[in-house]
Amino acid sequence: MAYLNCSVLLAVVRVKVKLNLLSSACVLHLEEISFQDDLRKIVTTLAVKNEEIQNFIYLLKQMLQNVESNSNRVQEDLEAEFQSLYLLLHELKEGMLMKIKQDRASRTYELQNQLAACTKALESSEELLETANQTLQGAENHGFYQVKIIPSSVCLVTMAPAFRLSLKAKVTDNMSHLMVDFAQERQMLQTLKFLPVPSAPEIDVAESLVADNCVTLVWKMPEEDSKIDHYVMEYRKTNFEGPPRVKEDHPWMVIEGIKQTEYTLSGLKFDMKYMNFRVKACNKAVAGEFSEPVTLETRAFMYRLDGSTSHLNLKVEDLSVEWDAMGGKVQDMKAREKDGKGRTASPVNSPARSSPKRMPTGRGGRDRFTAESYGDVRRKKYDPGRKTWEIKWRQAAGKDASVYLEGTFDQLGKTSSSWCLHLNNWLQVSFTAKHNNKAKILDIPVPDILGVYCNFHEGNFL
Repeated sequence: MAYLNCSVLLAVVRVKVKLNLLSSACVLHLEEISFQDDLRKIVTTLAVKNEEIQNFIYLLKQMLQNVESNSNRVQEDLEAEFQSLYLLLHELKEGMLMKIKQDRASRTYELQNQLAACTKALESSEELLETANQTLQGAENHGFYQVKIIPSSVCLVTMAPAFRLSLKAKVTDNMSHLMVDFAQERQMLQTLKFLPVPSAPEIDVAESLVADNCVTLVWKMPEEDSKIDHYVMEYRKTNFEGPPRVKEDHPWMVIEGIKQTEYTLSGLKFDMKYMNFRVKACNKAVAGEFSEPVTLETRAFMYRLDGSTSHLNLKVEDLSVEWDAMGGKVQDMKAREKDGKGRTASPVNSPARSSPKRMPTGRGGRDRFTAESYGDVRRKKYDPGRKTWEIKWRQAAGKDASVYLEGTFDQLGKTSSSWCLHLNNWLQVSFTAKHNNKAKILDIPVPDILGVYCNFHEGNFL
């Protein structure tokens, strides 16, 4: 009995030891898992940080190259501007010197003419004076006062050029009207400086809006600047959250000539998770620095149409469906019927075998059938949050369209977990909602666009 008790006690001790060992092993295993998770998080964070550092290094190298090239460019521009000033000053100098020379030549010509006329008149006067004196002396000797006939020499004296000559200079020697004073211009030249550059705008993320395939971006200037003429906005699509990366698959798209401090981009396709935006201000001469770029989330989900489930005469290209009369087997069947071969009623030979609808019989030599294409959004994986699905369609060449949302082929709206919106304008326009194998005709105008809005956090599904 004592032996049995000892055996039982020993067995109990062994069980306890095993349990303790298992408990220790579980604790160690849990600690190892926790350590591995922490290590994975650290490695992931470090990898992201390394990518950010690599992008920043690339950015710094690119900025160094830009500094070198931009400094050379502005230096060349500065030299060109000063050279243009030199040329302008040289042209002005040559023009003013030419005016001085022309004025001097004109005055010299007038004064020389007057001088020559006066010299000639003086010489003539001296000759006439001598002649007159000789005449007077001869008259005294021969009784001049008794002679009634006036000699011709007296007439020559009275008609001398000296009596007709003006003794006033035609021009003056004053050149003060050609004096210059460039003191004001020197002051203006001393005020030459680099052009004022507008400040970088600040994008207001709180006031910006992303909705309905549109993005409204709002920004403001840190200080009022009346010299701003317009703004330039750039944007691009990306799948990366956070600051824009230097290397990106999509280039920056530019919109110029924006006069207001907000702009709305419409008709966008939100086929990527985010969009980067930046704005810069421009005056009449130069453009300022770009604002700090912002990343906005484009809350939408794009899905592709499934061409493998559509009718063979439909041309399905991801987001669009077009009727292609030559794309399927209808033409081949017509050719076989014309040859007398006909066709069987087997579903295998039907061109609409992949469609849930049967092909109606032809009437009047025309083929009529239901052509469908499906895009099942439930099969896609996407992150939680607010999502929007939108389908646009158009009617072309007399063909009708049916649109389904949220479902799979024939089971659309037949279960409690399946909803279906059925729009049919084949023969009679109808807009029906189907759920849990029940249908209800919607008494509303047929819309041009169908959309689905889902908010996981608030439990909304519209």
